[in-house]
Amino acid sequence: MVLDLDDLRPQPGAKHRPKRVGRGHSSGHGGHESGRGTKGQGARSGVRMRPGFEGGQTPLWMRFPKRGFHNPLATEYAIVNVGLLEKHFAPGEEVTLEKLMAKGLVKDPKDGLKVLGEGTLTKPLVVRAHKFSRAAKQKIEAAGGRAEEVAGA
Repeated sequence: MVLDLDDLRPQPGAKHRPKRVGRGHSSGHGGHESGRGTKGQGARSGVRMRPGFEGGQTPLWMRFPKRGFHNPLATEYAIVNVGLLEKHFAPGEEVTLEKLMAKGLVKDPKDGLKVLGEGTLTKPLVVRAHKFSRAAKQKIEAAGGRAEEVAGA
């Protein structure tokens, strides 16, 4: 037996007829209010309220107090510690944002790369980043490597 697309049918009870409102008492939807309740915005045709709409009451997100300030122009850096560079890079290797992303150590490049000084570093590495913490720069240079600042952030 060959199964064609024409032979496919939904399970019994899976499909329902659409509710036809506003079609009188014999429609099975009460007649007068037609299953829409009594009066108000939801009883009218073409009603669509956005999620979170509270019927004109001040919405929850506006009732909460606002605190602080968020600077939309602030530069945000992808952060990597020198301890992570120790684990994932060979001595003498060059460390860049692209290589860190390729190895999965940085997921979102944001506005640039910043290297922080947590952990120990014993291998000489050439690290190219947009920013370095003082401790990170000292540890990279103490291991015999170079910390090169890249412009662009």
